[in-house]
Amino acid sequence: MSVTIRDVARASGVHISTVSRTFSAPHLVNPNTRSRVLACAEQLGYRPNRAARALITGRTYNIGLIVADIANPFFPPLIKAAESQARKHDHHIFVADTNEDPAVEEEVVRALAKQVDGVLLCSPRMSNALIEQLSREVPLVVVNRQITGIPAVVMDVAQGARLAVEHLTARGHRTIALVSGPRGSWTSREIRRSATATARAGQAELVVIGPNPPTEVGGLTIAEDVLRAGATAVLAYNDLMAIGLIEGLLAAGARVPQDVSVVGIDDIMLSRLTRPKLTTVATPTAAAGRAAVDMLLAHGDDRRSTAHLHLQTELVIRDSTGPGPGPHSPADPGTVTIPGGVAS
Repeated sequence: MSVTIRDVARASGVHISTVSRTFSAPHLVNPNTRSRVLACAEQLGYRPNRAARALITGRTYNIGLIVADIANPFFPPLIKAAESQARKHDHHIFVADTNEDPAVEEEVVRALAKQVDGVLLCSPRMSNALIEQLSREVPLVVVNRQITGIPAVVMDVAQGARLAVEHLTARGHRTIALVSGPRGSWTSREIRRSATATARAGQAELVVIGPNPPTEVGGLTIAEDVLRAGATAVLAYNDLMAIGLIEGLLAAGARVPQDVSVVGIDDIMLSRLTRPKLTTVATPTAAAGRAAVDMLLAHGDDRRSTAHLHLQTELVIRDSTGPGPGPHSPADPGTVTIPGGVAS
């Protein structure tokens, strides 16, 4: 026989309404009484009915998490961290994949709006104007996109792109290809902006190739373009594209890093397993997932919040980058991590 709210009330010596408030609005219950009720509930094995609690509080205790492509290894660590953080606050995560399609993003946000207390929108492809409109329908926190007036958690890829290009120019590379990501990607624009300025400061030419699908095949298919551009080094939008590019370069007879150095962004698990091991910009995806959940729950229904959190990135030097044809520093000693600036 299942334990009821009446059983908990009887065991803790309080009214049924006090037990209900303990689970639906704990801040309204005396701390000592709340502790006694929770201890009795735990001892009896009572679990509150989430549907009933939602009717009382007007909250679902669910969070929507929308990602651009769940097959991309960048997203699972973020999803797992967000789910774990949500559970700590007695919330659950609903995950939706939009397959890089802004129309699907809009459709999914509107579908989830009445079923969740808020939405985490990760690497969205929609326009700023549409995201702002949707934020008036459901509380939003955006991950990897900065929009005025919308709470956001940003992994500083501009900082990472600067570190990557500085590394390449210091090794003597003077023609660098930037393999950009998908059209509509804020991250891709940030990488391009930072890489362009850094290449100019290092007296190097930056050749932009793209936009491209952010997949291994997307990298594989532009290997010939990189070689035709005469680039001796490449910064790719993400690790998947960098790994595909290395495959394409090797198939075309180019050696990595002897002929072409390659840098990715993300530091997914595969970047450590490829041959050569991939030099990459590590992004704090798990930290971003946890922070996004905390930000959403902290602000609740306060849709006027404009909090922005910037998480630093760092360059991890492995085997896929080497000296260019120009002046360069001594060979890099294995795997080296170059931290960026302090997060703000």
